[in-house]
Amino acid sequence: MRWVDEVNKVQMDIREGHAQTVEKVLRWVDEEGGVEGSSVVDCGCGTGLLTVPLALRGADVFATDISDAMTTEAEKRTKAEIERAGKGKLPTFEPLDLESVSGKYSTVACLDVMIHYPDEKAAGMVKHLASLAEDRVIVSFAPKTPYYTVLKRIGELFPGPSKATRAYLHKEEDVEAALNQAGWKVVKREMTATQFYFSRLLEAVPM
Repeated sequence: MRWVDEVNKVQMDIREGHAQTVEKVLRWVDEEGGVEGSSVVDCGCGTGLLTVPLALRGADVFATDISDAMTTEAEKRTKAEIERAGKGKLPTFEPLDLESVSGKYSTVACLDVMIHYPDEKAAGMVKHLASLAEDRVIVSFAPKTPYYTVLKRIGELFPGPSKATRAYLHKEEDVEAALNQAGWKVVKREMTATQFYFSRLLEAVPM
């Protein structure tokens, strides 16, 4: 039972960390004039933590996730929130892996998905995201620093559900270089760190 409590503690901490990252994205969006009437793709939408507030802000959202269960849950949640608020536009939801997302969007958001991509695939994924965007790319990833590399290795010694121990870490300069090669420059940076969650957040615009 004690181990279950520890598992729940880790999961709650990770959820809280992700929620903090989402709040930072929303603050950026609001500071830059909002997204009403603007097209946004939320790649790796999960249960809709970012999709819901974007829809309530009037964005035209296309939400994707590799998990059909996730997109179904996100759609259910978003419908309920829009009905409750009496405003917003219902997004389009589709179960797709990142490589299968196509089209053009004013804003491309991809939060905490890069943890599933090893270094040799990460640059290609970043460039693919950039190819979908017209005005803004917002991406978050677990940063590869000496401290977090050691933390991850320590975590791997113990059983548990922490994504931090299973995640691929990426150097910020590598992610930024991939954006630069695709014709984008980083204009905003943030860091979120809790006990079990750490995520670097970047916003890029066309050069």
